[in-house]
Amino acid sequence: MNLQLGDIAHIIQLAIAPVFMLSTVCTNLLVLLNRLARIIDRSRVLEERLDVAYNDTYINELDILYRRSHLINVAIALCTACGLFVCLVVALLFVGDATNVALDKYIAGLFIAAMICLIGNFGYLLREIFIASTFMRAHRHVRHIERNPN
Repeated sequence: MNLQLGDIAHIIQLAIAPVFMLSTVCTNLLVLLNRLARIIDRSRVLEERLDVAYNDTYINELDILYRRSHLINVAIALCTACGLFVCLVVALLFVGDATNVALDKYIAGLFIAAMICLIGNFGYLLREIFIASTFMRAHRHVRHIERNPN
């Protein structure tokens, strides 16, 4: 099959929205990776402190950090799957047009799967943020009580 220049331009126009979505997914992935790196760094500090002396506060914080890292890891997996599905959508747009094969249902299905992964990713990220914020407020409250016992 010989594609005309107008056909290629039309395919590129169709692929622009998924490519913008892919850019957003990549930015979100960077946010998730940065959050995970911070969690890992804090875990290492606490584990080193535990090697010196046992402390229940450190153990509790490590438990929370492990929960948070699990949520972030699931969010990263969903974000990566979303990016993969968006790439497949773009590829199928070109393949379908080049071969004149009707791939509309596959393209729609992959896009829906990408959106479900993106929604799940944001859900897990939001849950991790709630846990981090709750711990921060509780930790601040405990420190306030320790400084002002009256």
